[in-house]
Amino acid sequence: MNRLPPAVSVLGIGWFFAVSIIGGIVGGMLLDDWLDTRPLFIILGLFLGLAVAFYGGFKALTRVIAESSGNTKGTDKN
Repeated sequence: MNRLPPAVSVLGIGWFFAVSIIGGIVGGMLLDDWLDTRPLFIILGLFLGLAVAFYGGFKALTRVIAESSGNTKGTDKN
């Protein structure tokens, strides 16, 4: 099975960043509206979204770099 080109994988990482951060903020807004604690959960959701985005982005980017350089040690082969 052919792998996606690195440019397409990097675009996917960008979408992952956006969805993680926006999802954290929107989830925080919904919790704040429900519990009437504005802006507590918006800020917590932002930081949680950022943490998820950076961790997932780092893992995905290291996998893309390893695959593009031909080094597949430490990556999942599906």
